[in-house]
Amino acid sequence: MTDTMPDERSTVTVEDGGLPVQLFLPAAGSGPGIVLFQEIFGVTEYIRSRARDLADLGYVVLVPESYWRLGSPVISEAMDGLEEAMGAAGRLDWDQTVADAVAATRHLKQRPEVVGRTGLVGFCFGGGLAWAAAAQLADQGEAPDALVAYYGSQIPTLLDIADRIRSPQLHHWGNADQFIPAEGVDAVEQAVTAAEDATFCRYDGAGHAFDNPSPAFHHAEASARAWPVTTDWLASRLLPS
Repeated sequence: MTDTMPDERSTVTVEDGGLPVQLFLPAAGSGPGIVLFQEIFGVTEYIRSRARDLADLGYVVLVPESYWRLGSPVISEAMDGLEEAMGAAGRLDWDQTVADAVAATRHLKQRPEVVGRTGLVGFCFGGGLAWAAAAQLADQGEAPDALVAYYGSQIPTLLDIADRIRSPQLHHWGNADQFIPAEGVDAVEQAVTAAEDATFCRYDGAGHAFDNPSPAFHHAEASARAWPVTTDWLASRLLPS
């Protein structure tokens, strides 16, 4: 995988400093907005490549560096990096990190490049972060126009906020997720499908982080099936008709 650099790296002012963000622009220079939240390994080349994929479809994509208080580490996506990644996530103040996600979303909406609607997309750790941020934004009358979560690892512990989310939702989960118990995935599905505009997709044989190209996690068939579902669904919610 070749390195995918952002078009711009800047900071968003938050209560205790400057949250670094990476910006990926479409060829047109403007379009609907997407905040893309990192997985547990940080803003890896994989996350940047997905940001560029979305930018190439016409979106202005902002990627917050949610580990910035830890120095914005990028951790190995092999199994030997998992302990370090879980330790990094565990050192974060969750409420503070959600507040950063909300601030990043508001910042993106105010950027001159963003025209029209705004959605949230998150992978793994970022899926739960997108879920929590969507609830807080909805509380303030600022519900995102779309929410996509790939195997949101925090969501099973955040089901008490499910009824606060006002955004259309798309969720992807592997039926062989080795980190989230099956009953947790079932509970998420039950909570999500109670919403008015929600889609819940499951993939047989796929484990956690199946979209990540690392050999430790990748499930080629599930990844290939889920991505066009994601892009078509986002287009129907965010792109002009």
